[in-house]
Amino acid sequence: MATYRSMLELKIPTRKAASLTGVSRTTANRKPAPPRDQQAVVPQNKLSAAERAEILAALNSREFVDLAPMQVYTKLLDQGIYLGSLSTFYRVLEENNQVKERRRLAKHPPRTVPELVATAPGQVFTWDITKLAGPVRGKYFDCYMMVDIHSRFIVGAHVHATESGALAVEMMKGIFGVHGGWAPVSSPASMR
Repeated sequence: MATYRSMLELKIPTRKAASLTGVSRTTANRKPAPPRDQQAVVPQNKLSAAERAEILAALNSREFVDLAPMQVYTKLLDQGIYLGSLSTFYRVLEENNQVKERRRLAKHPPRTVPELVATAPGQVFTWDITKLAGPVRGKYFDCYMMVDIHSRFIVGAHVHATESGALAVEMMKGIFGVHGGWAPVSSPASMR
């Protein structure tokens, strides 16, 4: 950059000086002077450590420990106590890694997903509903299809204009009437 500037002082055209030094002309014009050092200004109304501790103590007090910061803020205002803005409440919680669900939540034990295993054909069937394109754009038909998971044989299929639980039950009754018995069936999520 200094070489480029010295060439300009010697009255060498900017285009030649830029090509000789490898400096873009726009870069040289855009940054005529180095940036000034700027000091971080501390706001005059910044909360002290004691005030932040007071906010944290209020948020974690026995009375407010299960409430959201918004609820704590409004309840304190109702009592005539102003400790800081709502944003300040969230900032103090964030500084102390406490921005999370404040209520006690139930811990549910993990449940095992039921697993269906077929060792021969006709033991377990699965079914699903698939959209089929109709004769015109935007018109669809619903294909209800049941498959034996062991042999991957299509046990039955019906095509209807709408998706309905009653039509699915009707299809299953027909298929189980032909293939016998009520085998365990895995159903699609949309019909649960």
